[in-house]
Amino acid sequence: MTATGERQSTTVTHPLEPLTAAEISVAAAVLRDSGRTGPGSRFVSITLHEPVKSAVLAFDEDGTGVAREADAVVLDRSDGRTYEATVSLSDSTVTRWEHVPGVQPQVLLEEFFACEEIVKSDPGVQDALRARGITEFDGVMVDPWSAGHYGDELEGRLVRALVWIKIGGPDDNGYAHPVENLVVYVDPLAGRVAKIEDHGVVPVPQQPGKYTSADVAPRTDLKPIEITQPDGTSFEIDGHEVRWQKWRFRIGFTAREGLVLHAVRYTDTDGSGGDRERPVLHRASLSEMVVPYGDPAPTHRRKNAFDAGEYNIGTLANPLELGCDCLGEIRYFDAVLADPDGNPLTIPHAVCLHEEDHGMLWKHTDFRTEKTEVRRGRRLVLSFIATVGNYEYGFFWYLYQDGSIEFDVKLTGIMSTGAVPPGTTPTHGQLLNTDGLYAPIHQHVFNVRLDFDVDGTANSVYEVDTVTDPAGPDNPLGNAFRTTATRLTSELGAQRRVSLDRARYWEVRSSGARNAVGEPTAYAIKPHGTVVPFVRPEASVLRRAGFMAHHLWVTPYAEDERYAAGEYPNQHAGGDGLPRWTAADRDVTDRDVVVWYTFGSHHVARLEDWPVMPVQHVGFLLQPAGFFDRSPALDVPPPAHHC
Repeated sequence: MTATGERQSTTVTHPLEPLTAAEISVAAAVLRDSGRTGPGSRFVSITLHEPVKSAVLAFDEDGTGVAREADAVVLDRSDGRTYEATVSLSDSTVTRWEHVPGVQPQVLLEEFFACEEIVKSDPGVQDALRARGITEFDGVMVDPWSAGHYGDELEGRLVRALVWIKIGGPDDNGYAHPVENLVVYVDPLAGRVAKIEDHGVVPVPQQPGKYTSADVAPRTDLKPIEITQPDGTSFEIDGHEVRWQKWRFRIGFTAREGLVLHAVRYTDTDGSGGDRERPVLHRASLSEMVVPYGDPAPTHRRKNAFDAGEYNIGTLANPLELGCDCLGEIRYFDAVLADPDGNPLTIPHAVCLHEEDHGMLWKHTDFRTEKTEVRRGRRLVLSFIATVGNYEYGFFWYLYQDGSIEFDVKLTGIMSTGAVPPGTTPTHGQLLNTDGLYAPIHQHVFNVRLDFDVDGTANSVYEVDTVTDPAGPDNPLGNAFRTTATRLTSELGAQRRVSLDRARYWEVRSSGARNAVGEPTAYAIKPHGTVVPFVRPEASVLRRAGFMAHHLWVTPYAEDERYAAGEYPNQHAGGDGLPRWTAADRDVTDRDVVVWYTFGSHHVARLEDWPVMPVQHVGFLLQPAGFFDRSPALDVPPPAHHC
């Protein structure tokens, strides 16, 4: 990953620098030359083997060298086996090669695209389409959904293909015309249809779902908005390190997670007036996400895609465009990944970095003197956008001048649609027109892995509730309420849910550092986008995405515990990841802890979401809670003109 228009790093290569194109090529070549990969081998990913935290911290402290290594996941198409490898880039040797039995890695992009042609050319599928009055197959549109695991699947590697048709030509919105009740299982290794399920003919909706500017006349009463920074930006970039407004952090990008934040630190003023750099987060990234559908109809009952663990959401990142996805004085970072042949694949402008005005930061007017002090705030924006079939997901990290960090997911794109016979009202979705088109109810559930280092690696997590005081002489007017903090001491006890009745949030507190009033320095996790699962306890998706059961999980740091649903959720029976790790009920007090936070969108479809959904927001806030001795935003300069 490279920063467009910025100088390359002038320092010794940092151990968290993403792999370069040359390093990816070396890793693939070493595996080929070793004889471990051959013509049937497909590279699911080649990514940096991130050093353990202690090695990174030692490097930051004294520049101690850390070996550069690459991790690879390889699928052998000849026998369907999955392998994991680690390659030493400095020695050009394979240091680990391991067969991982009984798993399926993510769906490859080449499988995604091949699926459509396999389905369209299958005689059985064509017969099913003819039964629905479709005799021309050029407009057939196929979305390969992950197969999941329900105990009745065929053996082997599968994708579950659903069908739509572009009635009005190649630029038509095919999602307006679903071929309901037709489900096709594809074996991507054999390149053939493995099974066809036809649950009965439903008329294909004919009404168009046009949304482009060529089809919808744009309004004409908008004047241009110009965003300029004549003196340049306030951030500095050196390689993949960014400094802005007392913040310092590093940018990473992986095929599975997309954007990653490393070594997030804030420079504060100590009691003697000197500066000190204070750690907040060692690593923060999307761990997993799942989209469970609540419709029991045959076409939709098995829709529950894991967009990170089953599709490698980082590989689906958009090349971002100035004025469209990002506005202002922009710096871009390219993402350098590996294609299935092991060659470097560059996604240009995959990550966007810029500043934006964020309105009022703080203000007070002394009504006695009529003097006003006001500060305008700005935030640093770091984002990438991925297209996963019909949906777009924008992942935005915001850093603020008051020491807060926000994660915001912006959901847009086109809903996955279905059809009912005209005149029928669907029970598990919203009718979108009079032609039988509807969108099922569903959720988007995200889990973010937050490796906290609040003023050091020794931290504890506290649950903070607000409670009403009992009636009595200490509460004579019945107005008293206060907070209580409970330390979460073990993994099972730290499986928690949001409670609106208690205004619940959580604090990650330093085990050693204290603020001016003698309390532990801390960062709070403030929920503002939460969902709970509505599926039954025995539902397959809840077994496979066990992280949905709780909003908060806490584990001790472990290098190999990276993804909330486990390493290989594709076609997995479930129970892996957080449910398996936390069964040990390890101690999570005064130690290096990782917080896993679950949040999401409960999407009851609206007419206003069709044909393209306006952006919906979900996320959470990390807010300093006694981390500073007073407001860190006091020294933000006032506006240039008098207020």
